[in-house]
Amino acid sequence: MTNEENQKNREKLDDRVKGILRQMSTAEKIRLCSGKDFWHTAEFPQYGIPSVMITDGPTGLRKQRADADMLGINEAVPTTCFPTAVTTGQSWDPDLLRRIGGAIGEEAKEEQVAAVLGPGVNIKRNPLCGRNFEYFSEDPLLAGRMGTAWVQGLEETGIGTSLKHFAANSQEYRRFSSDSQMDERTLRELYLAAFEMVVKEAAPATVMCAYPKLNGVYCSDNGKLLTDILRKEWGFQGMVVTDWGALNDRVKAFEAGCDLSMPGGSGYGEKEAEKAVRDGTLKEKDVDACTGRILQFVLKEEEVLRKAQGFRYDREQHRRIARPYSADAACAGGRCHEGLPVYPVLRGGWQCDRGEPAEPAPRGIRGGQGGCFRRASGFLRIRGL
Repeated sequence: MTNEENQKNREKLDDRVKGILRQMSTAEKIRLCSGKDFWHTAEFPQYGIPSVMITDGPTGLRKQRADADMLGINEAVPTTCFPTAVTTGQSWDPDLLRRIGGAIGEEAKEEQVAAVLGPGVNIKRNPLCGRNFEYFSEDPLLAGRMGTAWVQGLEETGIGTSLKHFAANSQEYRRFSSDSQMDERTLRELYLAAFEMVVKEAAPATVMCAYPKLNGVYCSDNGKLLTDILRKEWGFQGMVVTDWGALNDRVKAFEAGCDLSMPGGSGYGEKEAEKAVRDGTLKEKDVDACTGRILQFVLKEEEVLRKAQGFRYDREQHRRIARPYSADAACAGGRCHEGLPVYPVLRGGWQCDRGEPAEPAPRGIRGGQGGCFRRASGFLRIRGL
């Protein structure tokens, strides 16, 4: 598609979004800014607004068809489980990340998923962080390069990504109430650098705001973070979605530029936001801005998924991408030696003993983007790390 055609399509989409906004009531706009349920956006058929699915995750698609949860307790469809970011990060290979992103995007297309929640480019500042497995590095340059490649590869399929967890989310302990405090230079050079690189070089469809406070302000309420830095400085034009349950105050979030609150279904903060618009403490233009960005995302991805109906990805090709890197990383870059300590290999649904790849885990990928860990049939002798 030529640049001229792309521009015409953008203008056509802009006009459609403006037309829908003129028809919607304030209450309906606010309702659209919360999800329909755990994994889906809200729908308004009378305005031609569909519901689309957004779901985990960076190590492989985790789509739950029925009962949903963040922990992977309920069934998910079988998909390829790729090496985690802690594994792929040590490859220093952006081409690998681009291939993995593209493969996950193809699986999302088949499963009619509009956006995949990843990659995570937070900095590993503490070895006790429970989510270090899904972050690339303690080095923001490496995290930024790898995250950029992953987003580029996935979004080439037409499916969206969600760059996370924005920002300074480097611990899981008391993550709903912790406060990441730092000076401006530390924030910019360490904790924002990877995000800035991915936003500017790969233009992800969405950015996910984190749970904690940043310098005393919850990320979902942080206008400096979500509007001044992300949009005005870096030029981000996509949608901001909360991490699941990360919304603090719906009114403040509208003012800050936090668009979509997930998961949905509870109506949390909606009545307060309506009242704030009526009494003038919340400007309706702020609600319109958030609603408009959600509409841009939903309508664009609806078109992608409509054209992708009937698409099927190549299972064997995806296994060929996942298998060698899982094995190499598990034996310290492929340097396996006899007589060294023996470690049982745990890997998400895949044999990592250089034998034939196992079938995808029957329950699908589990956890908050974690793998469905099960013991491989063999052991690897690896050099001490």
